[in-house]
Amino acid sequence: MASDLQPPADLASACIGVLGGSGLYAMEGLRDVEEVVVETPWGAPSDRLRRGRLGDATVVFLARHGRHHTFLPSEVPYRANIWALRSLGVRWILSCSAVGSLQEDLRPLDLVVPDQFIDRTQGRPASFFGEGAVAHVAFGDPLCPVVSTVLADAAIAELPADRHLHRGGTYLCMEGPAFSTRAESELYRRWGCSVIGMTNHTEARLAREAEIAYATLAMVTDYDCWHADHDAVTVEMVIANLHANARTAQGVVARAVEALNDQRPLSPAHGALATALMTAPDQVPAATRRRLDLFTRPYWGPCS
Repeated sequence: MASDLQPPADLASACIGVLGGSGLYAMEGLRDVEEVVVETPWGAPSDRLRRGRLGDATVVFLARHGRHHTFLPSEVPYRANIWALRSLGVRWILSCSAVGSLQEDLRPLDLVVPDQFIDRTQGRPASFFGEGAVAHVAFGDPLCPVVSTVLADAAIAELPADRHLHRGGTYLCMEGPAFSTRAESELYRRWGCSVIGMTNHTEARLAREAEIAYATLAMVTDYDCWHADHDAVTVEMVIANLHANARTAQGVVARAVEALNDQRPLSPAHGALATALMTAPDQVPAATRRRLDLFTRPYWGPCS
């Protein structure tokens, strides 16, 4: 982290966001819960956001596929989700995601906190910018190292002895909804990828533009189709692993939320737009300025 990085003005009052993936449709232990409907410039989020207290922390939970799992990975309204979380004061996101393993040592029921992405999605809207406003955020380190460390430490403390936490690795983000062919799976293995999923890269790019520190808890449900024993894996087994991982994730996330709330760490992501905005504000169309004002106000001033 750069030594001259300055905390944003809202960091002291900011809250923590949790994005639940397959199998994780609610956050246990939330109290004083209110369901919040947020209207965004990019339409409705995946579901109503649930804001409540977890210990001493304010947490905003959102099920990325909807609480009844009604959105395909390509249909998830990623821009609306991230905008809605930021509008409610979220500056750190813990994202939970079910994944397949691309490596022998990453076993079903293991957890991975990756530090890189490869994007294989096709044509998803993955930027808030455009229509008269240009920004190029730095994305060399796409997952926040500060929040990732907090998340990995929480996982180590929660996991039983027969399960493993892997720090670092590459998450291959595919389009879906079908899973990989064997040829694709072998290609991704040769690239050195660790796990494969369908959602988190898109979220991470948008979170960076929204100046939210983002980290992924990738929960392995099965080996991808490359594995010699893949045919022995049943749907029932995968679902059982999904539910087991979801139970583990509840404890990991609760512990990570407590640590984040205590530390309120400053992340490079919190100043991502400081050197990214290319267009002079007086050249940006008024409608575009209004859509971006939530993020650009510290740099461009408020919309008139």
